[in-house]
Amino acid sequence: MGESSGVSARVVALLTLAAFINYVDRGNLATAAPLIRDQLSLSNTQLGVLLAAFFWSYAPAQLPAGWLAERLDPRRVLAAGLALWGAATALTGFATDFIVLLVLRLMLGLGESVMYPASFKTLAVEASEGQRGGVNGFLASGQLLGPAVGTLAGGLLMAWVGWRAVFILFGCASLLWLWPWLTTPPAKVAQQSPQLAAARSDGPSAGVILRRRELWGSCLGQFCGTYTLYLVLSWLPVYLVSTHGFAMAEMAAVGAGVYVLSAATSVLTGWTSDRWLAAGAGSNRVRKVGLIAGLLWVTACLMACAHANLVGALLAMAGCGVGIGIFTPALFATAQTLAGPQAIGRWFGIQNCFGNLAGMTAPLVTGMVVDRTGQFTFAFLIAAVMAVAGIVAFGVVVRRIEPIDWHAVDHRGSPAQARAP
Repeated sequence: MGESSGVSARVVALLTLAAFINYVDRGNLATAAPLIRDQLSLSNTQLGVLLAAFFWSYAPAQLPAGWLAERLDPRRVLAAGLALWGAATALTGFATDFIVLLVLRLMLGLGESVMYPASFKTLAVEASEGQRGGVNGFLASGQLLGPAVGTLAGGLLMAWVGWRAVFILFGCASLLWLWPWLTTPPAKVAQQSPQLAAARSDGPSAGVILRRRELWGSCLGQFCGTYTLYLVLSWLPVYLVSTHGFAMAEMAAVGAGVYVLSAATSVLTGWTSDRWLAAGAGSNRVRKVGLIAGLLWVTACLMACAHANLVGALLAMAGCGVGIGIFTPALFATAQTLAGPQAIGRWFGIQNCFGNLAGMTAPLVTGMVVDRTGQFTFAFLIAAVMAVAGIVAFGVVVRRIEPIDWHAVDHRGSPAQARAP
């Protein structure tokens, strides 16, 4: 991933670190929730509102974030977003009541909304198609390691110095990322001139993008795949403790292990997809195999979770981590391949807005089902059905995963598909 072959290793490392910070900062409220609830005398309803409020701003803000990533320098858009969410995290350590916490959670969602549109715009410009698997594998690993490290390290630190000091520490540490990012030189223009020229030209209108079948198939597929991720993020601790009798320390270790396994899988499968492309396989085959294989594996593991004993549940949850690690890099690379440098900011803003509605629905639906039935069986089966729907979305609705030729647009706004040789 050196500069001579496209995107630099430094850019990939910093984007991976930003994804890691992104998930640590968005998840630390859940880790601190018992302490904050007691110290600020919050009700469970107020705590639930705070945990959900992040998505109230994060999901709809994807749309303007995508527009900003297209119109402005995506590197600076990402820097501004991280500055906002780092400040919101640090200021949470000074919060004294529910209203202040609510405003800061909304600020956090606004800041984090630029993460993926701006990152994907940067990668679409600077990375070649043959690098997308590897770089997105690393990006996904940062996203998946965030909950693991945030839960373990954050929990231990909160027990030692209190939740306020941890929020201030994490927020200030996040802001340190800005210095190396803003001093990182862009890719060499001579090497990246085709991508840069395309990215700087006028891209397709929002109407043209919204008329693409591939966009809506990707939106549905991401929603279905992300539903499983948010079920695991939200309910894995409760599932392990209430259903299988794990102590809190055991639960934290198992939960962190699932995320670490998922992150390692994402790096491995991303690298493998690049090797497969280099061997002559087409983008359509490589990306669809990653998406469908990941969702198939998740489906099987969720069905196993619904009926497994203790050992089977541990193996099935580890399998879910592997499936998410297969699916996520392919999801990221698919959006970048389809939209290309001209449209990826707005495209993924729309797609990520739709996909993150799962962050609002999966925890709620799971909680309602568990309350009604007293067990997780049907909640896992619902998630398995969602994964199957994701397979249909990427396997059938998205006909081919190849770069869209945005210049070949007729008067109805229907662009042709550029066929790979």
